[in-house]
Amino acid sequence: MESLPCNGCKGMCCGPVPITKDELKKIKKKIKSMPKKTRLDLKHQRRYFGTCIFYDEINDRCGIHSVRPSICRAFGYYNNLICFRNPKLASRRNYTTNSHPIGILSVDFTWSDFI
Repeated sequence: MESLPCNGCKGMCCGPVPITKDELKKIKKKIKSMPKKTRLDLKHQRRYFGTCIFYDEINDRCGIHSVRPSICRAFGYYNNLICFRNPKLASRRNYTTNSHPIGILSVDFTWSDFI
């Protein structure tokens, strides 16, 4: 994220977010390890429609950054995942993966799946 100009974007690029089975497990573990207040503060934030349920609008960052899905880690660096504020950073070919997503955060998986 340090090379991306994310500050001030308000999560506009954070969605839709497909996740794999392994990513789901890591996210569940991360959410359960959070202090209850932190978890509830993150859960009850208002977000733009389609924005990931884990985008922390108050702090303008990913609420699960250390376990964010692979597509989030790739964002901004691939031609099909361009950051509109720093398009030159996308110097790699299109992002592809062999992992099959089991669903989309905010659509197939909501906060009720994590608490």
